[in-house]
Amino acid sequence: MSAARPVNPAGSSDRGAVSLTVRHPKVPTERLLAELVPPQHFARESFDTYEPDPAHASQREVRDRLREVADALAAPTRTGGSWWRRRAAASAPAVYLDGGFGVGKTHLLAALAHAVGPERVAYGTFVELTNLVGALGFAATVDALGERRLVCIDEFELDDPGDTVLMSRLLRELADRGVAIAATSNTLPESLGEGRFAAEDFLREIQALAARFEVLRIDGEDHRHRVVTTDAALLDADAVRAAVSARPGGALDDFDALLEHLASVHPSRYGALLDGVDVVGLTGVHGIDRQDVALRFVVLVDRLYDRDVPVVASGDGTDLFTADMLAGGYRKKYFRALSRLAALTSQGAALAAERKA
Repeated sequence: MSAARPVNPAGSSDRGAVSLTVRHPKVPTERLLAELVPPQHFARESFDTYEPDPAHASQREVRDRLREVADALAAPTRTGGSWWRRRAAASAPAVYLDGGFGVGKTHLLAALAHAVGPERVAYGTFVELTNLVGALGFAATVDALGERRLVCIDEFELDDPGDTVLMSRLLRELADRGVAIAATSNTLPESLGEGRFAAEDFLREIQALAARFEVLRIDGEDHRHRVVTTDAALLDADAVRAAVSARPGGALDDFDALLEHLASVHPSRYGALLDGVDVVGLTGVHGIDRQDVALRFVVLVDRLYDRDVPVVASGDGTDLFTADMLAGGYRKKYFRALSRLAALTSQGAALAAERKA
């Protein structure tokens, strides 16, 4: 899927490290749809590789229920007239995996997708699917996803009224075409939007979304036993340049220049922006005080994380997002981005240390 890595393109930075700011990827519709697959972390996962905690029976129960869903969806489909389409729409399952961090929701969602078959499934995060609508248009997105047997939505979350109306309409039209839906979240569907916007004004839409799902609660502890950190590992600028320029597939950019460039690239193309990139260096990282800029950077961090691309960074050490952002409607996105960026910069710092050794 990845494009060939450019060799010393115009605008490349130190000693062969490319600059993301010179890239303006053109992504055909076929690629956008082909990339709707489980993330690399879960490319080989299945129901058999999921190990339920014996102390929490819900883990085994949800896995077994999803096996049933997969078996039903993997069966051959019939084509026919309006009667058959209405029957398919009425019987299409919609399951919602609710649970805390580290209980295996994404593992199970990916296992379901693999069991049904990649050619019959579209798999993306909530943000990826809303970006797809932005890139293709609503009708074209419905037509494309309507050809699939199952649409999987990871990290389902409603942050604003526009997303609420958009997703409610999208799920309704897909269900009318007999498309099954599976979603994950750590927020119950009837609580989506709480504390994020005037949810009471959109209660009908939220209730309509909640009514579509069979909620499958997964209890348990975070199996990774991780200590969540949101502090990025920062180096000095010279160390960043040296670490990135010494490695093939390195990209090096000034933070402000990259943030400005992201505004000129549709978020659905951020994955293509990283084609052939194995490590990203950022200099001059500082706090972001505009929400539109911050949300674009969040999407880039998600694509870096999906692709396991380490980040080597330097900066002034100030908080990346403002206190208002971290207390506002998009706070879950921001905290997820901080956690993921901390993991990626930790990997990047390890790469820089290896070079010095």
